[in-house]
Parts: sequence; C-alpha cells; structure tokens
Amino acid sequence: MADIFLFALRNIFRKFNRTLLTMLGIIIGVTSVVIISCISTCGAMAVNDELDSLGLSGINISVSEDKQLPLTNNELELIENMKFVESATPVMAYNSTFSAAGKSGENITWGIDENAGETVSLKVLYGRFFDKNDIAAASKICLVDKAFSSGNFNTDNIVGRKIRLAFNGATDEFKVVGVLKTGSGLLQNALSGYVPSFVYIPYTTAGEMTGYDSYNQIITKVAGGAEIEKLSEEITNALNDLHGVSSGYRANNMAKQRDVLTNILDIVTLVLTAIGAISLVVAGLSIMTVMLVSVSERKREIGIKKSIGASKGLIICEFLTEAFLISAIGAIIGAALGLGISYFGISAMNMKMTIDWNAVIFALVFSVLSGVVFGVYPSFKAARLKPIIALKYE
Repeated sequence: MADIFLFALRNIFRKFNRTLLTMLGIIIGVTSVVIISCISTCGAMAVNDELDSLGLSGINISVSEDKQLPLTNNELELIENMKFVESATPVMAYNSTFSAAGKSGENITWGIDENAGETVSLKVLYGRFFDKNDIAAASKICLVDKAFSSGNFNTDNIVGRKIRLAFNGATDEFKVVGVLKTGSGLLQNALSGYVPSFVYIPYTTAGEMTGYDSYNQIITKVAGGAEIEKLSEEITNALNDLHGVSSGYRANNMAKQRDVLTNILDIVTLVLTAIGAISLVVAGLSIMTVMLVSVSERKREIGIKKSIGASKGLIICEFLTEAFLISAIGAIIGAALGLGISYFGISAMNMKMTIDWNAVIFALVFSVLSGVVFGVYPSFKAARLKPIIALKYE
C-alpha cells in the first residue's frame, strides 16, 4: 500500500502544473461552500440575537383591539407565576421625537422595567441598567442604543449626557445612565435609514408622563421544553378568567414567527451551498479528464507493470489513489482557505466567528468522493490495457 501511495504522489508531481490546475477547481468549490456556510451560520446567529433583543423568542400578551381591559401589575404578576414562564416584562411603546446636542429626530421610546434586560436580551455596553429603585421612583433616566449615541454625539459612550424626549403630548429631560448593544445591531445597521433608534425609560416614568397605567403589552420569556401554543392558551385563559371575559386578551407566539424567518434563512443557505457543490462536480469531471490523459501518456509504463506481474486490481488501486490524493489535497487547501477568508471577513464586520463543521465535513467528503468516483473509469480503462499493446506505445 505504501508503494501505491508513493507511485501516486510521483505521478502527481510529474505533471505538477496540470495537477495544480485540476486541484484549483476543487479548491475553489470547497472554498465557496465553506465561506457560504460560515457566513450563513454567523448571519443566522446575528439575526437570532437581534430577534431575541426585540422579544421575538417568547410570547407577547396584549389586550384585544375591541376590548377595554387593563394590562397592569396584577396581570403581570399572574403571568410571572405561571409554569414555564421564566420572566415577564411590561412594555409601553411610543413613537417619539428627541433633541440632543443640537440635533433632533424621530425615535421609539420604550417603557420597560428592571427585568427587561433578561427577557429581551438587552446588553449594557457602558453605564448600567435600570434597577428596582429607578422603577419605584419613576426616575427621569434613560438608556440609549449604540446607534443613537454614535449617530447624535459622535461617540459610543454618552453616559451622563442629557436628552429631551417628547411623546404622547408630554415632554421631559432625561439623563443617560447606560448605552446598550441591541442584539448584534445587525438589523438596525442594515436598516438605519428606515428603523428609528431606540431609547428606553422606566415604564413608571412613561406612565406618569402620559397618565396611563396600562401597558401596551407584556413580553414573556419561555422556559426550554415548554409547548408555546399550549402555554399561550393557558395565559390568555387565566387573564380572561381574571376579568370574567371570553376573548379579552390575545397571545402572539413570536417564537413561531421567528422560526418562519430562520427557516427562510436555512433554505437560502441550502440553495447557495448546493450552487457551490455544483462546482465540486465540475472539478470531479476535470479529474476524470486529467486521469484519462494520464492513462494515455503512461500506456508503456502500465504495460511494463502488467508484464512483470502487476494485477488489474493493483493498477486500479494506483489510479484511484492518485484521484483520491488530488481531490483530498485540493479539498484540504480549499477548506483552509475558506475558513481563513471567512474569519477575516466576519471579523471585519465585528461578528463572532462560528464554524458549521457539518458543512465543512460535507464539502471535504463530497469533493473526495466525487474525485474518486470520476477516477473509476480511467482506472478501469488503464487496468484493461493489454500488456503487448501497451508496450508498443511510445
């Protein structure tokens, strides 16, 4: 077996330029598949993080449009005490305007509590989050996202600065106590011209300013293993029973909508990967072409080997090993290039590198198998050569 590998390596380097060009097809194919899989995986994770930050991983409870029912601390406490509800946070959302540092514009003001950071995955970059004292005192403080601070103050850290917010007919000044990273920032960066920046204030402060003590909605974080549809029904039934109505509240399964989006991303990834895999089939065809040329060039060598006792099986093994080595070496180089390019590209976008090893292994195995399969015909053609005819070849 060692001799077969040595002969195969010798034949590969005998026509190195031609072999390199043959490998190039495999290298490009594997590189493209790995890059597509890495970027798709990292992109999907970034989108999922962003959806988490917007509360799109649990259940959103709101009052039915045709009902005049409360959504206050009583309802919040009832939901928090239900099985499979990890946490719940009230939300009061308003389209608003801001003025700060001589600039003004539109934004969305969110009234939240101290648990919102856990429920909707809000991460603090600078400063601090709200605490119970802030909520109890209805403090005139706020949190802003990174896009807001960098866009209006030309710096990421604006803790201690003051901004003026106007919404629902009320206006007041707020002190910035924290700057948040909203998920990956991917959606807001991509849609910065369409999606207003976010400002967060204590929901009690929003209630005092507007005179409303009812929330727009309650966002819940669901424990793992929970049947979300069943839990949604249990929550709405409990709220309806609390107020003696039949359909006063509704539950929106945001996780289901999120799954639809992630499924679309998976389909796009699969299609792009399949397109990349086509190049691997083309590379396999090039291996077969080169191997057929190699058989024609080495007829005399094959005749000598068969005349001194080499069996058909040995000739087949030698050519298949050569096809295997060409495809395997090309696949390894392609995988390394793909991972390297992906790393630098993803790092440049300030995203975390995540490798889909299943896709990498698929690309390696598929390229090697295609190379070996397309090497079968040339191998059998070489093995079927008659020694007397092969020895006549010059």
